[in-house]
Amino acid sequence: MWKETDNKLYKKFTFGDFKETFAFMTHVALIAEKMDHHPEWKNTYNELEIWLNTHSAGDVVTEKDHKLAKEIDKIS
Repeated sequence: MWKETDNKLYKKFTFGDFKETFAFMTHVALIAEKMDHHPEWKNTYNELEIWLNTHSAGDVVTEKDHKLAKEIDKIS
């Protein structure tokens, strides 16, 4: 479940290993590029944390963030 805090949507994902995590990140990157909306993220081995907000709207959560979050959830 995505949490909205500090003007960002946040979610942590855990995978079986680094390869699974990186494959997921690659898939997210392709979706984000198509949407022209790029996440802030942190990866440590099999864990991935993602933060979403819209920089062009003053670093707040917008519909763009919710749309990208839904797309990310579809592939997780």
